[in-house]
Amino acid sequence: MFRKLMTAGALALSLMADSALADTTLQLTEVITSPQRTEHLKGMIARFEQANPGVKVEVTSLPWGQAFEKLATMVQGGNIPDVVEMPDRWLALYAANEQLENLEPYLKDWPVTSQLTDRAVQFGSWYKNTPYMIPYGFYIRAMFWNKELFAEAGMTEPPKTTQEFVEASKKIAALGGGKTGYCLRGGPGATNGYIMFMLNELGSNEFFDAEGNSVLNKPEAIKGLQILADMYKEGAVPKDSVNWGFNEIVAGFYSGTCAMLDQDPDALIAIAERMPAEKFAVAPMPLGPSGKSFPTMGYAGWAMFAASEQKEESWKLIAHLSSPEMNLEWAKVVGVIPIHKGAEKDPFFDTEQYRGWFTELNDPRWQLTAMPTYLEEFGFFADQISISGGQEMLLGQRTPEDVANEWASYLTDAQKKWLAAR
Repeated sequence: MFRKLMTAGALALSLMADSALADTTLQLTEVITSPQRTEHLKGMIARFEQANPGVKVEVTSLPWGQAFEKLATMVQGGNIPDVVEMPDRWLALYAANEQLENLEPYLKDWPVTSQLTDRAVQFGSWYKNTPYMIPYGFYIRAMFWNKELFAEAGMTEPPKTTQEFVEASKKIAALGGGKTGYCLRGGPGATNGYIMFMLNELGSNEFFDAEGNSVLNKPEAIKGLQILADMYKEGAVPKDSVNWGFNEIVAGFYSGTCAMLDQDPDALIAIAERMPAEKFAVAPMPLGPSGKSFPTMGYAGWAMFAASEQKEESWKLIAHLSSPEMNLEWAKVVGVIPIHKGAEKDPFFDTEQYRGWFTELNDPRWQLTAMPTYLEEFGFFADQISISGGQEMLLGQRTPEDVANEWASYLTDAQKKWLAAR
């Protein structure tokens, strides 16, 4: 009888364990959102759920324009996801507040770790050399150009220098009919564009001097902002572009409103759906006066919040999404350079559509530039300060010098704080 009771008890415990497992629900928050990528992400998660019976994943998709504030509100209110899509510029903020899980113990036992590219390892550990995230790919800026609009304006090649870029924009704007040269991004996500023009005129991608002072208010950097302010004032860019984010600039390009667009590979998704390949191409970013160019390189990836109560399951989800098969698939859908060695040999990437990006990767005149996202304050700078200041500059409410001084002062304080902490 006793043995029967023990057996029944063991069976009950087993059923309870299975029930608990069936109740395991992971919360994943997506912050760079579009209907297509959300749908594909859910498809990848469905395969994870199939391989891990009893584990369910709920996806919350935040609109990118308000994602920074919405995620911060969620976290502050205790509604903390287990896994989050972490943009590079938010990493330091959350890591510094000890809100992210150190993934090093998991990576040590993960068979796939040795297959990650050096850049994936480097930038996943950008904050204090600690792997708080696994990047899922890299966003590198290159220049889309509309062959038909260029031909109408009497041009057959994309601009090779900043000067040629400005001249080409003016020629296309002179066509009339609402056509402009450049799809300026003045709304959410505008920071990279401003910084690239500033660095090109500086001839360097060093953001600070040895004492920690920002160089963004040097005369050369101010000239970079002045170029954009003049283009806006003179009608070489659309007037409503002062508020444009990613979707608007991409639509501006494929609709023929503007003939040039600096963007990452993710823009190819929408553009290729609406423009035949023979009507546009992707060139490397124009070179500055120094003969160099500094395309910004951004990235995002998967991170785990330290408050997660399901860390093992959360890691399994991150490992699944970061596996070679899933990552290659995801990179093709969202438009990033993959994180695993040898991915560039895939036929999808070995095409002329990626020529501009691979020129920038292989030619030393183009120096890929990572933003100073190791600064805790950089996320607020990129998502708030630079956007409002840039818009005020474009609208003529402030001078480029005034805006550059504000940016330099803010970043200098952040850099000196970081240096002192070290």
